[in-house]
Amino acid sequence: METSERHRDAEIGLLTEEVKSHHHFPSATKTTWRKAALTLVFFCLILGIIFAFLHEDSISIDNGNLTFGDDQPLDALSVQRLPLNVLIVGDWGRKGLYNQSQVARQMSRVGKELQADFILSTGDNFYDSGLKSVNDKSFEESFTDVYHEKSLQKRWYAVLGNHDYRGNEEAQVDKSLNKRDPRWWCDYFYTIPYSVSPSSTVEFFMIDTNPFVEEYWTPDSEHYKWARPTPREEVMASTLENLSSALEKSPATWKIVVGHHTMYSYGPHRNTPEIIEKVLPILEANKVDLYINGHDHCLEHIKRIDSDVHFVTSGGGSKAWKNEFLPGVQQLPDVKLYYDGQGFISLSASPTSVIINFFDINGKILHNLGLSK
Repeated sequence: METSERHRDAEIGLLTEEVKSHHHFPSATKTTWRKAALTLVFFCLILGIIFAFLHEDSISIDNGNLTFGDDQPLDALSVQRLPLNVLIVGDWGRKGLYNQSQVARQMSRVGKELQADFILSTGDNFYDSGLKSVNDKSFEESFTDVYHEKSLQKRWYAVLGNHDYRGNEEAQVDKSLNKRDPRWWCDYFYTIPYSVSPSSTVEFFMIDTNPFVEEYWTPDSEHYKWARPTPREEVMASTLENLSSALEKSPATWKIVVGHHTMYSYGPHRNTPEIIEKVLPILEANKVDLYINGHDHCLEHIKRIDSDVHFVTSGGGSKAWKNEFLPGVQQLPDVKLYYDGQGFISLSASPTSVIINFFDINGKILHNLGLSK
């Protein structure tokens, strides 16, 4: 998707290419009645848990424990629609399980309130091993059938995650998937510019970070085999060149880079040294405002004193990793949020501000990040 091939859909809006039971108890003593009542309560509780499993989106599963929760009322003061409104979710494709459908439900609520313009995926779109082919039924089972609410019938822009590379990653970037669900768009590198005023643009730079992670591509790797015709070293060089060139040429007020792998994180995967070494200098040289990733199954916001870039993780789309983070992480000065549960984020932007809200599985706002220029 080269910028030169795009046209304005409207003066303010996306710049696109021409391019979704009854029980009876006999008479008994008071003690027996008490036991019977307790038995009934226990039986009803078991029935409720069974019902909840069958209707998975009514519960939260935290490290094997069931946590029942109600929808939180959306805070009208925090959830404010601006000229651009986006939902961002990662690490989600589990056929509705591990509360993927509950996260989708909350996304639909926030998406309706914000009238979301489109949705971004930070990768690991289909577990555990991506898509086998463009005809893989997992595409419908994990995407079309889960994100079915009206407010989510917008374009989905995705990057690839490492689990997507465990399958046929080329299937996800094949444009024939667009015929199965016209919302889907995924590629190795592309940009999404969006006009928030006649003179101001927000631009997303979508990159494939998988080639940079050395441990995946060792000769004895169990899960990863480089299958693309272009050698990995050439792909990395091309990605860095394209990213640097696109950022340098971009007149955007707000520049946001989206990739799958963490740059800085206190979750199980921690930092990704190769991304820090090769990608971060390009971001800092071009005054990028945000780097948004998945990979760690959490919600996280890091702001280091040695970088102007804000590092945001949105990897809570389904299975979360409870209590698998660096001890004392919440007390670290550069950690503005670390939440080891399921959820997603919203991003709203105007010419002078960006607001990011972090939502948990019940729609509660855990943290917000506000930037201004």
